[in-house]
Amino acid sequence: MSSGYKPDILWSPHHADRYVICDTELSLYRIGPAGSSETKAGALPLSEETAATLLAINSDTPYMKCVAWYPKHEPECLLAVGQANGRVVLTTLGQSHNSKCKELVGKEFVPKHARQCNTLAWNPVDSNWLAAGLDKHRADFSVLIWDISSKFSPEAVPAEKVRLSGDVDSGLVVTKPLYELGQNDACLSLCWLPRDHQKLLLAGMHRNLAIFDLRNTSQKTFVNTKAIQGVTVDPHFQDRVASFFEGQVAIWDLRKFEKPVFTLTEQPKPLTKVAWCPTRMGLLATLTRDSNIIRLYDMQHTPMPFGDEVEPTIIERSVQPCSESIISSFAWHPSAQNRMVVVSPNRVMNDFTVFERISLAWSSTTSLMWACGRHLYECAEDAGQGAAAAEKDIATKMRERAQSRYGHDTVQVWRNHVLAGGDDPQLRSLWYTLHYILYCSAGALQGMFELFKAYYVKYTENVEQKQQSNKQSLIYSGIKNIVKSSSGTTETRRCWSGSDRQTDVPRYHSEERSLALQLCGWISRGPDIDVEPFLKSLEQEGEWERAAAVALFNLDIRRAIQILNKGASAEKGDLNLNVVAMALSGYTDEKNSLWREIMRVVWLSGTGWPLHLPRYIDKLTNEMKEAGNLEGILLTGLTKDGVDLMESYVDRTGDVQTASFCMLKGSPGEVLKDPRVQCWIENYRNLLDAWRFWHKRAEFDIHRSKLDPSSKPLAQVFVSCNFCGKSISYSCSAMPHQGRGFSQYGVSGSPTKSKVTSCPGCRKPLPRCALCLMNMGTPVSSCPGTGKADEKADLTRDKKLAQFNNWFTWCHNCRHGGHAGHMLSWFR
Repeated sequence: MSSGYKPDILWSPHHADRYVICDTELSLYRIGPAGSSETKAGALPLSEETAATLLAINSDTPYMKCVAWYPKHEPECLLAVGQANGRVVLTTLGQSHNSKCKELVGKEFVPKHARQCNTLAWNPVDSNWLAAGLDKHRADFSVLIWDISSKFSPEAVPAEKVRLSGDVDSGLVVTKPLYELGQNDACLSLCWLPRDHQKLLLAGMHRNLAIFDLRNTSQKTFVNTKAIQGVTVDPHFQDRVASFFEGQVAIWDLRKFEKPVFTLTEQPKPLTKVAWCPTRMGLLATLTRDSNIIRLYDMQHTPMPFGDEVEPTIIERSVQPCSESIISSFAWHPSAQNRMVVVSPNRVMNDFTVFERISLAWSSTTSLMWACGRHLYECAEDAGQGAAAAEKDIATKMRERAQSRYGHDTVQVWRNHVLAGGDDPQLRSLWYTLHYILYCSAGALQGMFELFKAYYVKYTENVEQKQQSNKQSLIYSGIKNIVKSSSGTTETRRCWSGSDRQTDVPRYHSEERSLALQLCGWISRGPDIDVEPFLKSLEQEGEWERAAAVALFNLDIRRAIQILNKGASAEKGDLNLNVVAMALSGYTDEKNSLWREIMRVVWLSGTGWPLHLPRYIDKLTNEMKEAGNLEGILLTGLTKDGVDLMESYVDRTGDVQTASFCMLKGSPGEVLKDPRVQCWIENYRNLLDAWRFWHKRAEFDIHRSKLDPSSKPLAQVFVSCNFCGKSISYSCSAMPHQGRGFSQYGVSGSPTKSKVTSCPGCRKPLPRCALCLMNMGTPVSSCPGTGKADEKADLTRDKKLAQFNNWFTWCHNCRHGGHAGHMLSWFR
């Protein structure tokens, strides 16, 4: 490290709690917890948790330019100081009783010609070796390697050397270096390379980076570059070296030393220090002049010496240890992870920890993993009793529902809400709605179809396809559209049931309103409007208020009062229902009575129905769409409005599973083509794959292909010709009907039993069956040797097995084969 009268920091290599601040003097500090017994009253606070105590000061080495700490435990606190005149002085901090330390303290290593010493570096293995880098001199070397254990030779010391040493004992002055390198050049930075037993020295010379091998000093490896300052080796990758010039950092790979592997983003100001983090792999810190931030470069790759050059992944970020003062220097802690101490020009110090970037990863089983430094953390849902009470994550719900075959019940559609757990009222409403849709569609008569055909035609692009949809279920478009499409109503008059004074009340009927009531589940199919079964089902489920309201809507006050009284007397019943029943019993037909005014406000009756109902339904539909309430599917149907509602639901809950099954249950082709619907379906398929539910995903694909024939994948396996290599059914791909397959070759059980016994590409004959000796492509039933008994047996077999009998079958070793049916019969 170099000082130059700006404070610099040097951590002790063998004491994790001690460091030196050096500028005009050397100050030894011990860092410890703030407020501890080891921390004295005059300690300097470094952070909220730590403080530094001054242990010793050394002012005996003026004109300091660089300092290096002895790498071994003994002697303790031995420092080498490079001075402006080129001398290297060994000094210490505090008293040491080690005899070796007493012999070394005060020893000076003097070059032939005086010039500034720029850098020092101890050899980590042979700790007696000390490398010094000096300024250029035309008649001298700039890299001197001293042996601190060498003895002084009196006959080799000129008189001026003794005079330069002043009061220093001449026996402590050494002038003969062990090695002299880099003649007629300047050395600005040094570091020992951890390869080849620490015999390699990397030096940043005036115009190049040079590697000196002390086993053969006559040869050196060098590369011309301007980035010759601050050379430092990555402690985790011995072949990776960083150096800098002005505002740019170069990263080198010593195995391909011709050019930098890459250069980091150039800084606007000149750099003053770069340092690898000793506890974190690939983390480099840089500091620019007059800056209060330290820039970090996280290199997420391992250097590769051979092969194609790959652009490395480098994550750059900045940290600000102290917001107010400028940072003069910094030093990584040798053992504490990502910890550093920074110092300002006026010796204000800060203890700072660089927090790791947190990498998050969601597991497909909803557990959350994140890495921070050397620690790996996991957060998973508690499988205990506490998790039952708490709301589960939607991914957990979808995973459990997939295991219970949620959405696959196409017979009793309403049961899907039970498969989902049965505790979500919105899902219950959704699946009952879909159940009534399919129920009404399956039982719709041809007359009803003709009635609504004109309405559905305007929502399709192909009129002919809709005209032929009498073979399919009647597609539901929601109560909102059904009410609007009403072509006319008929009026009847009916008296209140249960009232003493009989008064006729007008009621309006239409096919559309009857369909809406069926979709709501109030009435069953047929001309009669009988809500009694529906009322009984509501009573069984404890929905007393709703049952009473439905009875009132059907002008049956007595039945409504009976329901309310029954609900009040039931277990856990609400006694307030008796109050409501009492209010209903006071009905009167006087137009000016208070009861009548209140009922007119609460209940839409008479001529108010056709005027206010559509407006109310529009308002309610918009509210449901914005809230993503699945109960609104009853209003929107599986139309574009339904997709909008489902989009809000997915945005709110993330439940792509319900969205996928719902849109597949009866949506028209235009809705299934909506990109949002396709996105939900593909995301759910990806979820099943992520959970490794391969069979569940295949089952979903089969379910999807039945409801959406356009999603059925094309055939991916074909039988190819031995001569031309083309598929023998290649012509089928050009035909509009995808399901044709091998039918033109008589292998699909077609009653025509057509025979194609040659390749359609090259007209070469197809192989012969090894048993019947007929060319492949000939149906099994037309092959000789098939007796009546076999034909009778085939009649009892499954149709799919009959198709399989015609498949091409062969041995992978000898290539002999034939019809699959004949092979099975032979081995049987």
